[in-house]
Amino acid sequence: MRVAYFINQYPKVSHSFIRREILALERQGLEVERIALRGWQDPVVDVEDKAEQTRTFHVLRQGLIGLASAMIGQAVRTPVAFMRALGQAWRMSRGSDRPLIYHLAYLAEACQVLAHLRHRPVRHIHAHFGTNSAEVVLLARTLGGPPYSFTAHGPEEFDRPEALHLREKIEKAAFVVAISSFGRSQLYRWVGHEHWPRIHVIHCGLDKGFHEDAEAVPLPDRHRLVCVGRLCEQKGQLILLEAVRQIRDRGIDFELVLAGDGEMRAEVEQLIEQHRLQDMVRITGWIDSEQVRQELQAARAMVLPSFAEGLPVVIMEAMALERPVVSTTVAGIPELVRQGVDGWLVAPGDADALTDALVQVLNADAEALRAMGREGRRRVTARHDVDLEATKLHLLIAGRT
Repeated sequence: MRVAYFINQYPKVSHSFIRREILALERQGLEVERIALRGWQDPVVDVEDKAEQTRTFHVLRQGLIGLASAMIGQAVRTPVAFMRALGQAWRMSRGSDRPLIYHLAYLAEACQVLAHLRHRPVRHIHAHFGTNSAEVVLLARTLGGPPYSFTAHGPEEFDRPEALHLREKIEKAAFVVAISSFGRSQLYRWVGHEHWPRIHVIHCGLDKGFHEDAEAVPLPDRHRLVCVGRLCEQKGQLILLEAVRQIRDRGIDFELVLAGDGEMRAEVEQLIEQHRLQDMVRITGWIDSEQVRQELQAARAMVLPSFAEGLPVVIMEAMALERPVVSTTVAGIPELVRQGVDGWLVAPGDADALTDALVQVLNADAEALRAMGREGRRRVTARHDVDLEATKLHLLIAGRT
């Protein structure tokens, strides 16, 4: 069976979970056509992402002429369906936080997707994220393309469901995937009870090879913590730096590694300087998956004080590598991390609670941390095996085609 995956940007440093899912489906015998809007010129540091870059059809690489040609061709080929899709794009613009011109662009992109698939017939399209990716595949379906589904990750879909017309995207989909029970509950809110059976929980997964030697890497002697994630408002790095300042003022010596980069790097660097934390905090910039693994294994614990989330893959990775996690009680995180068992959970935005949790990590003896790490590994390998989760997705696709 041939299916297509549609993503706004692919490959991307933070989308390794999509790559793992695609490769797991291919191991199960599916042929997967990779389609993305952009990503052909983006620098990628991971060897596997570089390979994916060459295997992906990038819609916007064709330029405006390619989009216009595909749109005109589709209008001539299926005029009635094109008019329906045009009306659909107009309705999606009503109440949206983006004007009509954006939704017409999504229609043109849908036409380009179908033009690409015309000689590569697929039986189903699966999109990741319930934002513009889901709208493009919905419009492609309206134009006469194959049935579609999408995975809603959050938090963006949960922050502005009406502007994204989430209800309509769910109701027209063959099925919808949430990555946690919390995510599923948020999707339930926006559709009638009769549509609930089409919404399924399928977790993001890890390859067995990722954690096969986790037991062989002992906890480091140095008191080091790592925070892995894009430097942005929702990840909470600014409140983490406030906690670091409080811990420093208590006379506790340790190191924090901020593994990642992003739009708030200048603000993060400014706060590091303001609190005089230059000797305690290091920013790595973008790093590949192997470097993320190394940073996690070089730390006593992984901390992610997020304000809004879906269910971060890096938490799964840290637990798989037997590192306890300090995070917040938001979205799907408490479904995975258990307070006092494999990590610490604090209220989001509470710098004092975060400080206390980090002090507990730094003061904990090595054996206690190792025991938490083992519990975390058992939990995440049982709940987030990529091949098991891909099997669930495969069955859903096969049942709808």
